[in-house]
Amino acid sequence: MKFVTRDYVDKVEILAMNRPERRNALGEDILKDLHETVDRAANDKDVNVIMLAGNGPGFSAGADLKDFSAGDINDTFDLNRRLGAFVRSLALVRKPIVCAVDGFALGGGFMLAASCDVVVTAPVTRWHLPEVSLGWLPGFGLDTLATRVGPFAARSLSWSPTAIDGVEAHRLGLADILSLPTETAREVALHYAKNLAAMPVHAVLTTKQFFSTSVTARAEVMDDLANRYFAHDILHETARTSLQRFLPKKTAGAEVVSKE
Repeated sequence: MKFVTRDYVDKVEILAMNRPERRNALGEDILKDLHETVDRAANDKDVNVIMLAGNGPGFSAGADLKDFSAGDINDTFDLNRRLGAFVRSLALVRKPIVCAVDGFALGGGFMLAASCDVVVTAPVTRWHLPEVSLGWLPGFGLDTLATRVGPFAARSLSWSPTAIDGVEAHRLGLADILSLPTETAREVALHYAKNLAAMPVHAVLTTKQFFSTSVTARAEVMDDLANRYFAHDILHETARTSLQRFLPKKTAGAEVVSKE
């Protein structure tokens, strides 16, 4: 099964996370495919712009808590570290990355979207970081989020018990473009990406490189700090109880996967 589908139109490579039955949760399998497809598109001379989207009802529900719950603390810490490293790497890809967010962007999916160069959201999209309510600090992406919206707004979003919609995400600067109610974010993002792909490639690249310096200046060290706090938090009883909800449950000799 392909966990990331590929399409190509007018110099734009469209990469869509394709795990709708798990709401495009970010686990080992989809992370591997994202690495491979982004790298391939980045090195394809016929691709000027990369577009990231999600197939199914939404963009991404965040880190796959089944994968997070299954291993020991070191495995969990390592998966979180690798997710963070991939998300940070998007700022260094030598092509602009346009993100289309329809439906929802939660947890790690929220951070993945916020780390793209251009974020397009639909008005009714649900944006939320639920980690603190589950018992832990988000383990990556916080510095990039603060760069987008400012540290006070980033903190408020990090511990907010409620989601915001696409209109508020756009107002805060979390999203760059707000689609009309009659349009999907994916439609608007593709239109934007095609226009960007038609511009002089070298000038688009140098523009991205110039501003990426500001975006990535502290990201790695701050992600490392956040991941250490995260690793400490998930040892707490509240967090362990939350994680237990996502482990497979066994009944009458058969394994039943717990629902999110």
